[in-house]
Amino acid sequence: MQKPSEKTSKMCFFKTEDEFFEMFVDRDDAFRKLKKLIDFQTLAAPLRKLYSDLGATGIDIEKGFKALLVQFWEDYSDREMEKAIKSNMAVRWFCGFGLREQAPDYSYFSKLRKRIGVDELAKLFQEVNDLLRKKGLFGDVFKFIDASSIITKTALWEERDQAIKQGEEKLNNANVSNYAADKEARWGAKSKNHIWFGYKKHLCADMRFGLIDKVIVTPANILDFQVIEEICPENAMIFMDKLYDTKKVNYVLEQKKCACGTIRKNNNKTKNRNLDGWHSKIRMPFEAVFSKQRKRAKFRGKLKITFQCLAEAICHNLKKALKVIPLNAGA
Repeated sequence: MQKPSEKTSKMCFFKTEDEFFEMFVDRDDAFRKLKKLIDFQTLAAPLRKLYSDLGATGIDIEKGFKALLVQFWEDYSDREMEKAIKSNMAVRWFCGFGLREQAPDYSYFSKLRKRIGVDELAKLFQEVNDLLRKKGLFGDVFKFIDASSIITKTALWEERDQAIKQGEEKLNNANVSNYAADKEARWGAKSKNHIWFGYKKHLCADMRFGLIDKVIVTPANILDFQVIEEICPENAMIFMDKLYDTKKVNYVLEQKKCACGTIRKNNNKTKNRNLDGWHSKIRMPFEAVFSKQRKRAKFRGKLKITFQCLAEAICHNLKKALKVIPLNAGA
């Protein structure tokens, strides 16, 4: 008679389904480390107020929130997220779905995003940052402010033809909302060669480990410096590029008691090229925070894009934290 293998013998002594699942998750898996880093039960607790105690019991909000986190962590579509819960053992274990528990279908995720909304997700973003701040991951001394593009659609030829047919001379930001599927998206430009249709993501990054501190989304035609009051922190040295070299930015920095690290425009009489070179050198390692952010819009509308950018910022910060904080995930 064949003896049972060591692995099979161990399976017989699992007290819980969670212990059984854990055996199939790599010791160095990011989701194992994340589960050790964050108390998701406490983090997701404020979201329970979004549901009534009456009626049928649905999917627990903690499981739903962790599923949304995985979705933006891996850049899954709703259908891909449904498949991941069904077929990926690590994802299923992390989200908390039991072995025999039915996974939610793809329509659940859009409903959950709508129920949580931007305001609640912004609070969770701050909760995560407060936790990471307590662990020393935010320096709150040097900050880097910049904006990056969010592309809704690469070409609007059909919309342009429709506009001309309706008597418009051309399709532009003044009339594009009458023809584009996304009514709030606009054209933006960083330069003559960098033009896109969609939104602009304004970020404030902390320069200790490159974690994102603030997120604001605007239509792409809003100039970078126009949101400086909302995005700028207090009592820090702020590094910015030439697009922020304006009187308004200088005034806001003074009001918020911030030191100026703005690279000056070439026609600025106070420009100091040596100082600007130092500013560029200091901020260079953190430019990847902006350049490597996802550029494609997953949804339509400013609120949904803001939800996307906040969720991606949470994932960015947690990924950074897993690299910095020593976690013995297998313990």
